[in-house]
Amino acid sequence: MQEFSQQVLRTDASGMPLEWIGYQEAVKLYYSEQVAYTCGSLLYRVHGGYNARSGLRSVIEVNSILATYGTNRSIDHDYVPPLNNPALFKRDAHLCLYCGNPFHSHELSRDHVTPVSRGGRDAWNNVVTACKRCNNHKAGYTPEEAGMQLLAVPFVPTHAEYIFLQGRRVLADQMEFLKAHFPRTSPLRQRHVQ
Repeated sequence: MQEFSQQVLRTDASGMPLEWIGYQEAVKLYYSEQVAYTCGSLLYRVHGGYNARSGLRSVIEVNSILATYGTNRSIDHDYVPPLNNPALFKRDAHLCLYCGNPFHSHELSRDHVTPVSRGGRDAWNNVVTACKRCNNHKAGYTPEEAGMQLLAVPFVPTHAEYIFLQGRRVLADQMEFLKAHFPRTSPLRQRHVQ
């Protein structure tokens, strides 16, 4: 039996990454003739019913990347993705940006570089991943006041970077496609796929 857990990367007709979808949504797009083109590797071969006249069974082949008709004009250069801990922890590679050690998600927390109590915002460019120990040690201080060094500068992910951060298991061909949409200076360019 085929496992259908791998996500499909959906783009618009111009190739701009839009979202991750499951195989059911991909099949619906193929069936409703919304797929402009596909690329990447073949993920699934989904079998449907039998044609009463010909006796042939329908088959839809789903690739790892599919482009749908139309373009998404709502994504502009001022796009700011929603901030959430899973994406933040993945942005920072599950490392505490104070001690530099890797941790599991349940051992991590969101730290405000400039504390909210001091006027800092709950925004991508003011938050980093911190282990609970370092976050408690820093408390309501800035890193300088707490005698702690920040190991990387927080940044706001672009739309394509955010799509990558939302992916569960990103395949090599999907990662290469997404990297083509990352800024040249993106720290995420160095990431390896799972």
